[in-house]
Amino acid sequence: MIRVILHGCNGRMGQVITNLAAQDPEITIAAGVDVNDSVRNAYPVFGSLAECDVEADVVVDFASAAAVDALLDACVLRGLPCVVCTTGLSQAQLAHVQEAAKQVAILRSANMSLGINLLMKLLKEAAPILADAGFDIEVVEKHHNQKLDAPSGTAIALADAVNEAFPEEDRYEYVYDRSGRREKRPKKEIGISAVRAGSIVGCHDVIFAGADEVITFSHTAYSRALFGKGALQAAKFLAGRPAGLYSMANVIDGE
Repeated sequence: MIRVILHGCNGRMGQVITNLAAQDPEITIAAGVDVNDSVRNAYPVFGSLAECDVEADVVVDFASAAAVDALLDACVLRGLPCVVCTTGLSQAQLAHVQEAAKQVAILRSANMSLGINLLMKLLKEAAPILADAGFDIEVVEKHHNQKLDAPSGTAIALADAVNEAFPEEDRYEYVYDRSGRREKRPKKEIGISAVRAGSIVGCHDVIFAGADEVITFSHTAYSRALFGKGALQAAKFLAGRPAGLYSMANVIDGE
């Protein structure tokens, strides 16, 4: 049985994971961490990981970017592996993740969906072929109107997957806003557009547009449960692993 500390347990994703874990015989939520104490759970809840004195095998984080630095420091101090699911991290925070991973096992992914991570693999195969054929590349993502960061971490990760298929000197520039430009579209750019509306869980399209055809790689999330399932898969994978920085690609490959 893998014992999890759920960081951000009283948020929407925290409650999704709580319900999923209750149905999983391999996982138990040993404790939760959240500054919001309005939700009653079957496990003890603490205001911070530093205050939590419950033994566990791994931390699953679905809180906020503002809480990530303290979380990483506490995980290093206690020697706890951590699945970092929170998006919208700054460059300084991403560097903090890498530093923490030198001392404990850290798994970070912009998206916990199995489908999204398989899509990234497909993009790395398709991008060089289509780029050589003159296709332009665009990413369009859509999320609910309560999402704070734009573009999404997943949209950037998809663009990164495309770029990683090329040598560093041939990589594309990311463009988030063309409104101030009056010029033809340069070939070596990837436009990344964000839509925020309604209750859209998450839609991502990577568009390869050629002279006479368009190929679209598309992923649509219909429920937050798929992200919770991915997070629990990641927790099972990470528990007991040596220090290092892992991704969902490692979970998919099992190594």
